[in-house]
Amino acid sequence: MATAQYQYIVVTETKKKIALYPGTFDPITLGHISLIERTLNLFDEVVVAVAQSSSKKTLFDDNQRLAMVTASIENIPGARAVLFDKLLADYARSIGASAIIRGLRAVSDFEFEFQMALMNRRLAREIETVFLMPALSWVYLSSTIVKDVAKNGGDVSGLVPEFVLLELKTKFSK
Repeated sequence: MATAQYQYIVVTETKKKIALYPGTFDPITLGHISLIERTLNLFDEVVVAVAQSSSKKTLFDDNQRLAMVTASIENIPGARAVLFDKLLADYARSIGASAIIRGLRAVSDFEFEFQMALMNRRLAREIETVFLMPALSWVYLSSTIVKDVAKNGGDVSGLVPEFVLLELKTKFSK
C-alpha cells in the first residue's frame, strides 16, 4: 500500500512598509529626490505628500507643486505623489504609513522638527518619525535658496529636476 505524501506550503503575507514624506516642495529639489531615493532603501514605498494647506506663501500653487513632484519621481519605483490637507498624523495613519520621513540639513532644523515629531508621536504612537540627513552635496540646498537664485537670474540647473528648472524659468520670465 502506497502512502500519500503531502507537501505543505506556508504562505506568509508581509505587510508593505510605507513611509510618508510630507512637505510643501515649492519647488522640489534634487536634495528632496535624494531623500526619496534613500527612503526607498529603508521602506517598500514612499508617499510624497504635497501639503495643500500650508501656512507658507508658496510660489507655485498646489496643482503645480504636485505636477512638479509627480514628474520628478515618475522613474523612481516605489515613489508616488499625492496632495494632502489633513492633520499629518491622521493622513499617515489613513495610508498605512509606519513612518514619517523628515530631512535635517543643519542643527537649526532640529528644534522645529523635534517638536513636530513629538506631537506626531502623541497623535499616532504607532508611527515613527525617521530623520534623514541629506547627502553632503545637498546640505546647503533648500527650496527657498533655489527660488531666490532663480528669481534673481541665477543658474539653478543641477539643483532641481529638469521639469522644475523649466517651470522656474517660466515663472520668473514674466
